[in-house]
Amino acid sequence: MTLTSNRDPNTTMHNRSRVITVSFSGVDGAGKTTQIDNLCAFLTHQGVRYRVFRFWDDIARLTNVREGTGHRVFKGEKGIGSPDKPINRRDKNVRGFPMTCIRMFLYLVDAISTRRMFNRAMQIDDVEFVIFDRYTYDELANLDLQNAAVRAYARLIMWLVPRPDISFLLDADPDAARARKPEYPIDFVRLNRKAYFDLNRIVGGLTVVEPMAIQEAKNQVVSRVEALLASRRVVQPAQKVNLTKQTETDPIAS
Repeated sequence: MTLTSNRDPNTTMHNRSRVITVSFSGVDGAGKTTQIDNLCAFLTHQGVRYRVFRFWDDIARLTNVREGTGHRVFKGEKGIGSPDKPINRRDKNVRGFPMTCIRMFLYLVDAISTRRMFNRAMQIDDVEFVIFDRYTYDELANLDLQNAAVRAYARLIMWLVPRPDISFLLDADPDAARARKPEYPIDFVRLNRKAYFDLNRIVGGLTVVEPMAIQEAKNQVVSRVEALLASRRVVQPAQKVNLTKQTETDPIAS
């Protein structure tokens, strides 16, 4: 199997009878924006009204302070890395007890914001489908999940936030992901990838899309979403579309 799910059916919160929710998570350079753009094109073709929420832009709090700290205090570079213009960011890859405490506070604030935004999205009259570009999983994967107290904290946070109907984890080869989006040291990218799988074992709920060709991954994602739409009778299961347009990778979120 190339697409696996580790969902606890008892963790889904709120009434999903009307609005379907999907999130995309993964290391920087995994291709989240590519998959989100492709899914949006599919939904448009199907006549499904949707809205995309960008975690860093729409949900996370104190973002200017957080990005500025990485630049001023840790001497990291700003911007988005690209193959022809790599950068050296220093934010989520900075570890240590003080930073863990700060992150745990900020992630709690973001979890409360996520819950509010999620509930608000459920009330939007003209929306049938909501996509989250990154989710709480992406923040928790920045923590040291080998620590028992941190694991308990992760469970608490995931109890607090609603679970999307599908939470995609786009797996990627760390070297290939960093080549597409060179922002962090390769050792951190490898550690971050492992943390997502550790987190899935701790809290569950992630549907893993294994590393594969872009179009194959698009087909996997659309197929899973199409089945969900059909089960909710938003579209007929016979309606299919093959989308091949490629886009750039996702913007950063610290």
